[in-house]
Amino acid sequence: MTVMPAAFIGHGSPMNALETNRYTSAWRAFGASVPTPRAVLVVSAHWYINATAVTAMARPKTIHDFYGFPPELFAVDYPAPGFPELAEEIADVVQPTWVGADVDSWGIDHGAWSVLVHAFPDADVPIVQLAINAMKPLDYHVELGARLAPLRDSGVLVLGSGNVVHNLGGMDWSLKDDGYDWAQRFDEDAKATLLEDPTNITDLARHRDFRTAVPTPDHFLPMLYLAGLAGVSPTAAAVMVDGYAYGSLSMTSYTLDAPDVPVPATDEGVAEMPDVPPEQTNI
Repeated sequence: MTVMPAAFIGHGSPMNALETNRYTSAWRAFGASVPTPRAVLVVSAHWYINATAVTAMARPKTIHDFYGFPPELFAVDYPAPGFPELAEEIADVVQPTWVGADVDSWGIDHGAWSVLVHAFPDADVPIVQLAINAMKPLDYHVELGARLAPLRDSGVLVLGSGNVVHNLGGMDWSLKDDGYDWAQRFDEDAKATLLEDPTNITDLARHRDFRTAVPTPDHFLPMLYLAGLAGVSPTAAAVMVDGYAYGSLSMTSYTLDAPDVPVPATDEGVAEMPDVPPEQTNI
């Protein structure tokens, strides 16, 4: 039986949904290279609540959970079907962890669709989102990720979407495709851990740059789900594409059990940000 690949995507600005650059081209190449999934289970930084839950509606809505961006971004619609039955499968496979079923409050947020419009542009693969439980410690998320592994044997692609380094307050517009020393240090150490020793990914919480690189945990935690999967996989994770944006964002993305993704040779980097302070854009 073919094991469905898994991935963590550094999604950056929602404007990447509208852009063609080396990151979005890599996401598109990834989607084109994998077998068609039975469904995609997305762990997005932007569904960060006080419970563990999954979407369980047949037609999830496209959520524009941001502000300060141009009208064309609010016009994006990603009409992928849901998969209510998968919510039950997830609840079974992660026992004894309790998982609630959300039938009407959430949908597909921009942490998911800004990537999915490139990876699966036809919006014909069912999408389910798993909420990040903000009340739980780091180990909880790694362990929950590992428990999702059987889903990959049944055709489900697990996709984390966040940013390893995500400090909006530290963004510098002049550093469009560069990272501060501390951002690069933390991102490189996170990379070494994920590729070589994923079961110890939570040790990054003691890294000297952790509080600067991860001022809030929401964008960091999706990577822990891939670490959990990598920790129980006979193969190692691999880098899909990497880089930095505005000094304080890491765009590094990873795959697990996926074909090599060719990264186009292009000078285009991250998407252009709107002319508003980054702390007012919810990226």
